[in-house]
Amino acid sequence: MTASDKVEVAISIIYQNDKFLMQLRDDLPTILFPGHWGFFGGHLEPGEDAYTGMQRELQEEIGYVPPLLTLFESSEDERIIRHFYQAPLTISIEKLELNEGQDIGLCSIEDVHRGYKYSAKLGEDRPLGSPHQTALLAFMAQQTA
Repeated sequence: MTASDKVEVAISIIYQNDKFLMQLRDDLPTILFPGHWGFFGGHLEPGEDAYTGMQRELQEEIGYVPPLLTLFESSEDERIIRHFYQAPLTISIEKLELNEGQDIGLCSIEDVHRGYKYSAKLGEDRPLGSPHQTALLAFMAQQTA
């Protein structure tokens, strides 16, 4: 597989008071990590750069684009190129519009370590997607280094 055959995505790590903004993905078997907590973001459109794609995805999914959005890291595997952006959440979570997914919440450091977060909307714990948990652990480690 060549680089041009890979899927390219922009993903957000948005934080507020040592917590991370997460989306509970829909329970659809046709998507990656159905029913798991994950980041906001998604696929880049043809010809779209990662920064523009990140802004577009956040506007579409939560109706909010942080004033300061910076690249944390980019990584790739055999199928996907991932661009992780970081930003502080500068408004109350209640002001966000959830336009994709079944719940939204701030995930604590303890939630990240245990790999589960409680969904108030569903009344149950749901798992974090494994790449999302891995990225948050790496992000937290870099912030404390």
